[in-house]
Amino acid sequence: MIVSCGEALVDLVPDPVPGGGPMNVAVAAARLDAPSAFVGCVSTDANGELIWRHLVSNGVDVRAAQRADAPTARAIIEHTPRLAFRFEGLGTADTMLDSVDLAPLGGGPHILHGGTLGLFRGRTAESLAGLVERHDGLVSLDPNIRPQIIDDPVAWHGYHERWLARTDVYKASDEDLEWIWSDRSAESSAAWLVDAGVTAVVLTRGADGLTILTADGEVTVPAPATSVVDTVGAGDTIVATMLTSLFEHGVTEAGSLSELGHAEWERFGRRAVVAAAVTCSRPGADPPRRAELDW
Repeated sequence: MIVSCGEALVDLVPDPVPGGGPMNVAVAAARLDAPSAFVGCVSTDANGELIWRHLVSNGVDVRAAQRADAPTARAIIEHTPRLAFRFEGLGTADTMLDSVDLAPLGGGPHILHGGTLGLFRGRTAESLAGLVERHDGLVSLDPNIRPQIIDDPVAWHGYHERWLARTDVYKASDEDLEWIWSDRSAESSAAWLVDAGVTAVVLTRGADGLTILTADGEVTVPAPATSVVDTVGAGDTIVATMLTSLFEHGVTEAGSLSELGHAEWERFGRRAVVAAAVTCSRPGADPPRRAELDW
């Protein structure tokens, strides 16, 4: 399965809608007809029930997820004068994930994905770092930086390095990489990641599309023209589309990832930017279903 790990929260836009990078990836992959699971801790409050129904109704496997009697984290999204986030997440359920057991999901090997807030917050961060360190399948990471929430950069980098040591596919925006390694450009950081052993780096550039870097070179895919309503969830859609493409290609272990050539990476990248454009054309993190795409 594609197992997406981390936080589930609500975005207030202004009414609460289910959100959180890893949860969005799980839903987007399920809508593309991939076997998709979510691993995280979801509140039992009203917003948590909203999240749980959203996961289940979209066909996401929740057998390895947990529930907690703690509030749901809330992201307040403001669109004017520019896109901005405010976060309310003290003592929230997403931070309370205990040790993870993937046995209910079957033997695997699974594709394991993580990032965003689950990478570094509370017990969840330690539980997921331990999970990725013992995982024997493909690992995907999207740091999806929220600088205003990272109050301990040293701790953040510590968890990031633990994930990075096992990461095979690394998706990041140019802004993400410039925050993580502020002393160099996004392009040089992406190249460094490949040199450091990451098999594929997906560097996203918003309206300019994306570039996929591997040891064999790079492939750049432009974004299609679209009328942008909302960019929330676009990056998560790219991740889910790339991982679904890999899963359907039979790539669930790191060893087979390096066998892909430029033609496959370009095809996967084109699917990803088209899917993200659909997400951007409507409000909220509302990724497309398989039937909406020319797969």
